[in-house]
Amino acid sequence: MEHNEVVLLNAAPADGAQGGAPLLHRTGACCHGGAKMAVLAYSLGKREINQHFTIKNAKLISLVLVSLLIVFHTASRYYGGGDSCEWLLSKGRYLGESVWQPYGCMMHKYKSNEANNCLAPKRVVFVGDSRIRQLFYSFIKIIDPEQREVGNKHEDISFLHKSSSVNVEFLWYPEANNSMKERLISWTHEGSLKPDVVILGAATWSIKLRSGSSETLQQYKVNLTAIAVHLEKLADHGEVYWVLQDPVNEEVLSENRKMITNQQLEQYNEAAADVLNSSNRKGRSRIRLLAAARQAALETIAQSDDGLHLPESTRNVGAMVLMNSMCNNKLRPIDGSCCQTVPPTSLVQKLSAFFFLGSAVVFVVLHVLGNNHQRRHVPPDVESLEEKKPATAAAAPGPKELFKALARMGIIMGYFYLCDRADVFMKEQKFYTHSTFFIPLVYIIVLGVFYYENSKETKFLNREQTDEWKGWMQLVILIYHVSGASAFLPVYMHVRVLVAAYLFQTGYGHFSFFWLKGDFGLYRVCQVLFRLNFLVLVLCVVMNRPYQFYYFVPLVTFWFAVIYSTMALWPQILQKKANGSGFWHLGILAKLLGLLIVICVFAFSQGFFEHIFAVWPVSTLFELNGSVHEWWFRWKLDRFVVIHGMLFAFLYLVLQKRMVLFEGKGDALFSPKTSNVLLFLSVVSFITYSIWASSCKTKTECNEMHPYISVVQILAFILIRNIPGYARSVYSSFFAWFGKISLELFICQYHIWLAADTKGILVLIPGNPSLNILVSTFIFVCVAHEISLITNDLAQVIIPKDNVALLKRLGAVGVFTLGVLLLSRGSHKTHGA
Repeated sequence: MEHNEVVLLNAAPADGAQGGAPLLHRTGACCHGGAKMAVLAYSLGKREINQHFTIKNAKLISLVLVSLLIVFHTASRYYGGGDSCEWLLSKGRYLGESVWQPYGCMMHKYKSNEANNCLAPKRVVFVGDSRIRQLFYSFIKIIDPEQREVGNKHEDISFLHKSSSVNVEFLWYPEANNSMKERLISWTHEGSLKPDVVILGAATWSIKLRSGSSETLQQYKVNLTAIAVHLEKLADHGEVYWVLQDPVNEEVLSENRKMITNQQLEQYNEAAADVLNSSNRKGRSRIRLLAAARQAALETIAQSDDGLHLPESTRNVGAMVLMNSMCNNKLRPIDGSCCQTVPPTSLVQKLSAFFFLGSAVVFVVLHVLGNNHQRRHVPPDVESLEEKKPATAAAAPGPKELFKALARMGIIMGYFYLCDRADVFMKEQKFYTHSTFFIPLVYIIVLGVFYYENSKETKFLNREQTDEWKGWMQLVILIYHVSGASAFLPVYMHVRVLVAAYLFQTGYGHFSFFWLKGDFGLYRVCQVLFRLNFLVLVLCVVMNRPYQFYYFVPLVTFWFAVIYSTMALWPQILQKKANGSGFWHLGILAKLLGLLIVICVFAFSQGFFEHIFAVWPVSTLFELNGSVHEWWFRWKLDRFVVIHGMLFAFLYLVLQKRMVLFEGKGDALFSPKTSNVLLFLSVVSFITYSIWASSCKTKTECNEMHPYISVVQILAFILIRNIPGYARSVYSSFFAWFGKISLELFICQYHIWLAADTKGILVLIPGNPSLNILVSTFIFVCVAHEISLITNDLAQVIIPKDNVALLKRLGAVGVFTLGVLLLSRGSHKTHGA
């Protein structure tokens, strides 16, 4: 714009210059004034949002929301029928073409071995017409996927799984009449072989044979009333299901079936529901109505070949619903919350509840007694991850602040328990579509750009930039988890790079600290370990989960210990020592090379690795489901990236010391020519990796290559973000805010945003997925932020700076931990015996 003004002024004739120049200057002033007004309005808008919507206000709103939601869900279950079995059998919707979502709970997809384990050695009997026969075949295909539909029509069919002795039969009784009743009566006689599960249903033949007359419907009710008496008796011994009639596609029905209409079927379903729901005069009927298959068929009956029999995918829904109803409470799959009762609380869980409750009582007593110890000021970087700095200006908080923090933590843990262990809130399955991942991704990018600000410093990978980096990566990972995007391989591989980038930052940050500061003191080590592990250790107790379940924290903790050992062991090589002689630079490289060799030895000998980490008591930290295989997989996947981070930090700090880099405001990081070449190579490398990740065929193939090439995209991003001076001089405060609590966000998502230990999604607002994700996300973020503050408060109290006092506390913690481990080990041996 300014360049164009100059050209026009120079081109103007002499006699018009006096009149033309003021006009053009007025135009420029107007445009610049408009731009300034836009920037001012933008800044004022952000300031207005930040002023009125503070995190304190947000937390108060979230507390009110949680209280109201608990009351709502408790009342709904008490007064509206909160039986998840009833939800499973009666309500649901399709998430995709063949993915069925029951209302309010999660349906496990049973495999053959699980089905056999659940049903052995039961006898399951299907009684009814050809549509029940279809359901029978879908059911036995879960038990034996190789089974084919080979039985004759209108005849009984028997299936016996030899290895598990599961016996499943189909009995041809197309009408609810005396013949069906006599068969049921034969099972009720004393000494007769009773089936463990009975699934039956019939109506279409009655309509077909008698042309859908009203008299037939009345007789159907009479017959069903007589049958229901014997079904109730069978329910004393096992489970009984009546399958409501699926709809038909009237346009496709053959001429001899035209009288079977959806209106007729609806009348028969209403009659069956009325009779069977009132069959038990002493109380609630124990005959369960299977209506979910009918609801699924309403959306798929158009795909039926003959208008009467359902497509295979719909029949499979009905069979899987039955399998979940029969097996969930026995096998208790984590992603099968339907029909599961609340698990009993362990002794440790009960003790933790008493501990938090006692802390709250002590806090109230201290508050009443007037112990108003001034709380220490929270440092600006309190919410960052492993590089948090303790405040030193003020005295440590008193006992009131300690018990206040514990009481706050107790309230939060109560919410965790209600979300993912108690039967209060609903859960649903994940289902991936491109829109569920990429649309939220666009939203957060827009918000991140809206909150851009000038950086306080323009150094390479400055604090604001690394917080921003952690923040946007964490938000992407959260969207990845909630959308189930691991099903889409290109997204999976890019998210694997983000996890590797966190570990890269671990190597980079800790190496830089030790290289520059040389602080290997016990106090800082305990600070880092406490801040990394406090939340996870509490969740291990409250949620009854092993430490390795929260895999990222053990991973980061392990690598911190490796970095610390590498830098602290003789000879300790620091920047001060290296400045005196370049020989020490070779020394630090030799240390890194030695570490690389050790990693390679472990990586190429899985047996040796598992033998080392399976030794008690180390195994208690690294085992998951009795094996260290998951730890091996996680460790191996990113085994080199921490060394990459350490080496990169070393190169950067050496170049910085030699004043090779230009880190001033607006300056390119290198000379113009070098900067342009590196920037071009970085962009090409970044795109090349993305192309490779998108063309990769299997996760196994991709994961094999990942440890070797993930650093390419990480370094490409770092250089693209830092080489241009203008890029280093701005950052997104929106992303940086989330970056400061990224560890808490990563851990909290397991139980209060996702559900069923990340297998599903927490449902606070049923029936409205968009509103539900907004409300649950709002509460989840507020909780993560509060836990970050609580962790900081407790770290200041629990970890004293005096080494003698600290050693005493560590000794007490060690003895207590050893006692708990011994008791736990003894308990496991007793149960095993």
